[in-house]
Amino acid sequence: MATTALHPMTRTVRSMTPATTAAVATDWKSGLPVMRCDGFTLRELRMSDAHSLLALLTTEEVTRFISPPPTTIEGFERFIQWTEREREAGRYLCFAVVPDGYDTAVGLFQVRQLDPTFDTAEWGFALASEFWGSGLFVKGAEAVLTFAFDVVGVHRLEARAVVQNRRGNSALRKIGAVQEGILRKSFLRGGKLLDQALWAIIDEDWYRSKAVWGAKSGVKIN
Repeated sequence: MATTALHPMTRTVRSMTPATTAAVATDWKSGLPVMRCDGFTLRELRMSDAHSLLALLTTEEVTRFISPPPTTIEGFERFIQWTEREREAGRYLCFAVVPDGYDTAVGLFQVRQLDPTFDTAEWGFALASEFWGSGLFVKGAEAVLTFAFDVVGVHRLEARAVVQNRRGNSALRKIGAVQEGILRKSFLRGGKLLDQALWAIIDEDWYRSKAVWGAKSGVKIN
């Protein structure tokens, strides 16, 4: 499960224990907080994640509809270093997904600014195929989107998914994103130009949805 990747290496998804209902005071540019969810943790990427990312996020299933990821451990290490620099500059953030019982990442969520104020941003995700359908995406997405709206101050969050990527599009719909249109022949993959669906969530819609389920779900942030 993945949407079009946001990292520069190649062009350079209800139950939570409990989710936040108020903005969290954190200087995310100095370092991302650790967010403890039901069954897994979201944290900053570490150099030790390079091996697992190479093994799990470069399979044909995962990469079918995204920009080609790095093909070596060294490539992922450079990507991890880049994520740190971009986060420090306030342009981008990337959470690693680490299930309970694991020491390294099996997926990631990325958010990058589309304007200098970070009012409009784009997000993407990639998750090892063995965790598809586990509910991990929905829990992680709720935590990351809450962080983006409450902490970073995003007002509009966009995502792009290749039209043929049924699983990715379904995942976006499941967490409340609205499909706003089709970007024709907007993504080059395997020598072919593919159409992408443009999805968006705006902050007021997100807060309305939180009013329905927010009292029962959440995430602990350290």
